[in-house]
Amino acid sequence: MSSFDSKSNQDPILIIANSENDADMLYATGIFVPDPFTLLQLRDRKIIMMNDLEIDRARSQAKVDEVVSLTEYTDKIKGKENSLINSVVELLHERDVHTILVPNRFPFGYAEQLRDRGISVNYKNDPFWDDRPLKTHDEVTAISEVSKTTEDALKMVFGILSESTVKNGFLQGPEGQITSEYIRRQLHIFLLERDCIAQHTIVAGGIQGCDPHNEGKGPLKAGEPIIIDLFPKSTKTGYFADITRTVAKGPVPDIFLRLYDTVLEAQQKAISLVKPGIDGRVIHESINNFFKKQGYNTGLSNGRMQGFFHGTGHGFGLEIHEAPRISTISQTLQVGHAVTIEPGLYYPDLGGGVRIEDNIIITEKNSVNLTKIEKDLVL
Repeated sequence: MSSFDSKSNQDPILIIANSENDADMLYATGIFVPDPFTLLQLRDRKIIMMNDLEIDRARSQAKVDEVVSLTEYTDKIKGKENSLINSVVELLHERDVHTILVPNRFPFGYAEQLRDRGISVNYKNDPFWDDRPLKTHDEVTAISEVSKTTEDALKMVFGILSESTVKNGFLQGPEGQITSEYIRRQLHIFLLERDCIAQHTIVAGGIQGCDPHNEGKGPLKAGEPIIIDLFPKSTKTGYFADITRTVAKGPVPDIFLRLYDTVLEAQQKAISLVKPGIDGRVIHESINNFFKKQGYNTGLSNGRMQGFFHGTGHGFGLEIHEAPRISTISQTLQVGHAVTIEPGLYYPDLGGGVRIEDNIIITEKNSVNLTKIEKDLVL
């Protein structure tokens, strides 16, 4: 299987995937389908091959020019092994296609079977669809809607934490100790009732928050920072939002107050730099330099990383992580990019960390921050 080059940029495109889990397929077809199906995109025509269960729905909902029946193509290959790939090859031969371009995540087994049947297969690295990172007005609207719902969910749990009492150093609610699991469950229920699904939500208190992807568990303590990172997907549109807040039920030690104020200032600096044409690496390096000047160093301490050791932000849309990156990698921000800005500082020796994350849309002149929820550490 060969990589994509300038000579293959007009090759017909082939994807075999389910659009529930494959964002490239969902982007191309605009329809949620749980089982794998076939997309063939020619220069002026987009065709999908569907099984009988989905074909009528596809004809009314899919954003394609033609929907063909998988059953009809399996009938055409009588005498051959009744496989999906043989049906796909029949479709390709019918459309006089001998060379195809596939995503780099295209199944290797399918690629080998196609090659064995005389089809030349080239692949293209992400982003497969060049326009997918550049959000349209409708896509920005979809992201804005799920972002607003995410903020509402966070406000709901802020209310729970704010109204909690403290007993023996732990947060208490009407049902007893408040745990990470309880807060996560409340968030997920709230979102599900509003047509959004959240998975692996982070509610990490104290030292657990020093591992940026630790989901958190157990009782939440008073006076410690609690990192809540919520990234749900709309079940209606497939688009994500990604918002993080760090909160605490006071009183909070001065060391965490300063840590929080430093991260907040860093985030504000980063957001002010977001505009079309800037290299994401420049933004990331500026935040690294800012933290160093404030006396917050990054590196190993007692066998664990501390400081700022992840990217400043990332693109998002139909996937929670997609192009572009705002990190050590050089990538130029463009009009239409949807990115997060999420600096953080983590110090296990201090017993906690802080991260703050907003959703930003890059516009022709600058950028727009979709995230309006307050940024207060102490509840």
